[in-house]
Amino acid sequence: MGQVTATTTVEIGAPAQTVFAALADYAQVRPTILPANYRDYRVDEGGQGAGTVVHWVLQATEKRSRDVLADVTVAGDRITETDRNSTMVTTYTVTSVGDSARVETTTSWKGAGGIGGFFEKTFAPKGLNRIQTELLGNLKSRLEK
Repeated sequence: MGQVTATTTVEIGAPAQTVFAALADYAQVRPTILPANYRDYRVDEGGQGAGTVVHWVLQATEKRSRDVLADVTVAGDRITETDRNSTMVTTYTVTSVGDSARVETTTSWKGAGGIGGFFEKTFAPKGLNRIQTELLGNLKSRLEK
């Protein structure tokens, strides 16, 4: 089994605190910025930052989906979603860049072994980068209005 990782970065023309607060709002903001790849989204506990428990089905491809039940933690400029159902962990790091913010999201998990693992490590990050880029693009559009 190898580690599979996908990372995407975007700059948003809004203060870092505003961007961070929007990302940490799982009740109001998140449902409006999620790409179509996210199905059955719901907040099970909390809804604002640390202590939130959130569920969705990530439809990565037509045939591959992942049922995610994530615990949210917050530390400094980082929001972390840790999936209870797998080894998948997603982090969002928000840093100030002048009057704007840079958001980097990284998702990683322990991939399959063998030839299947080779293909997963080769192709899954590309698909996930596309999904992350859409999510962050939606956030950018929302905050730069």
